[in-house]
Amino acid sequence: MPVEITPHAASETYSPSRNSPNLKWAVCGLLFLATTINYMDRSVLSLVEPLLHSLPFMGWDFARDAAHQTLFNNNYGNIIICFQIAYGIGLLCAGRMVDRLGTKLGYALAIGVWACASMGHAFVFSVAGFCIARFMLGIGEAGNFPAAIKATTEWFPSEERAFATGIFNSGANASFFIAPPLVAFVTAKWGWHAAFLTTGSMGLIWLVIWLIFPYNRLRRGATETQPDLDLSTQVKTPYGKLFGQRGLYAFSICKAFTDPVWWFYLFYLPKFLNENYGLDLAHAKVPIIVVYACSSVGSIGGGWLSGARIKSGHTVNHGRKFALLLCALCVLPVLLIPQLGHMFPTNAWPAIAVFSLAAAAHQGWSCNMYSTVSDMFPSSSVSSVIGIGGAAGAVGGALFTWIVKSFFALHPLLIFMMAGLAYVTSLAIFQWLVPRLGEKKQPFAATI
Repeated sequence: MPVEITPHAASETYSPSRNSPNLKWAVCGLLFLATTINYMDRSVLSLVEPLLHSLPFMGWDFARDAAHQTLFNNNYGNIIICFQIAYGIGLLCAGRMVDRLGTKLGYALAIGVWACASMGHAFVFSVAGFCIARFMLGIGEAGNFPAAIKATTEWFPSEERAFATGIFNSGANASFFIAPPLVAFVTAKWGWHAAFLTTGSMGLIWLVIWLIFPYNRLRRGATETQPDLDLSTQVKTPYGKLFGQRGLYAFSICKAFTDPVWWFYLFYLPKFLNENYGLDLAHAKVPIIVVYACSSVGSIGGGWLSGARIKSGHTVNHGRKFALLLCALCVLPVLLIPQLGHMFPTNAWPAIAVFSLAAAAHQGWSCNMYSTVSDMFPSSSVSSVIGIGGAAGAVGGALFTWIVKSFFALHPLLIFMMAGLAYVTSLAIFQWLVPRLGEKKQPFAATI
């Protein structure tokens, strides 16, 4: 028998909270801080990487000969791979864990694991030790987005979910401005071990605040974003039944197509500026900051846009897909980037402007795509779907990384065509699988 999930969240009308209207924004602030800490913990290793060269067990001695450099690069690469594998596995498990344990306990467990794992980097003395610490960091950090999206589902009506998601999602960009100077200061004063202890302890501080905050009690008196939601007696959707829902495949395909593009922008940008315009990291710093700042604006603005359309009387289907379409169209100019180097050989800013627009559009796309999950599934399944989709994004990222490594040097236009067209293609697939997102009298997740 096909399984239908009863419509709920997307069809409710907007109403102010019965508690303080600022309470839900306080929760959003906690989610923003957690996401910022999440990405800070993730980035510390790359920031202290030059200091690891002097560690004998990393295979890089003071002579710095070519053989040792190769060994160091291999060891460092293996450590990074351990995080990527664990993050993909963790996404599959963390979403289900958060749905079963509830948002407060599930989020607490996730940040507790990743904070301790981050601090654990300071106490390892081998490549294997770094691999284990990095693996545990990936397992813990995988719980951030499933828990945060579930929290926005529980606290915000559909009109505001994408906006709230855009706000806390911008914490990923905020970490870029905070982590480098903080890590530089701490390592200069106390060494690289202290950098991991500093950011990890910030996670533990957040954990204490989260545990003190009466999340569940205040949630019961807050805006009823889902009229049929009972936090104490939610029915857990069997995992297997989720795979009979078109919405799961629509979300996962979109993540698999577009998540890799975001990481490509971030990893390729410094290399692009160096190879095409001769900018070293010191001179590329300002352009990179501009790209990150624009992506934060896109994250918040994209979330606001869909909510504004819904509040003005449009359906959830129209509001979400209007914002997704606009973001998808704003990515298309990346198709021009290979030509910009020839058109403006000494001026990097036209290319930076295109990268900035694409990064902002991706973040606007991302916060709206995350919000579609709560439009299609009950709160008791949101984290599970987010986790499955995130794992699909990780697999897509690995595949796209291989494509870039294999073909970019010979066919850069092909890579940018794939990046530019990924969003409109994803949206077309999403529209085919879920033509009536969140409309009343329609099941939230059409069956297949």
